[in-house]
Amino acid sequence: MKILNKFLTVLLITIIFVSCDTGDKASHAENEKNNETQIKEADVKTVQLEIKGMTCEIGCAKLIQSKLYKTDGVTFAEVHFADSSGVVSYDANRLSEKDLVQAVEKAGGGDLYTVSSIDPVTAEVSSEEPSGTAD
Repeated sequence: MKILNKFLTVLLITIIFVSCDTGDKASHAENEKNNETQIKEADVKTVQLEIKGMTCEIGCAKLIQSKLYKTDGVTFAEVHFADSSGVVSYDANRLSEKDLVQAVEKAGGGDLYTVSSIDPVTAEVSSEEPSGTAD
């Protein structure tokens, strides 16, 4: 009788784990499908930022660039110390220009960097940019 009770207990526990595992797989597949849909529906915009307060390439520009990349919704970020600017592409459904400004200004603890202007980048401007930086 004890052996039968142990067997039934083990069987019941196994059934519970298997059923939970199956539910997780279905849930995981559904989450992946939703993520793919969100990616397809992304409204990617690109802006150019004029950033004041940078004093060096490594410490300032790379720090700001890193903070922008870590911001959820940013798909591309490049900050240039030489001309105090940055180019950022982001999902406008998840972020606003105000969020980008806050990310830059928080990078230095809130008192080092400021965004003096933020302008949309058109396809025409972005295609000219690489040839302008090669000089």
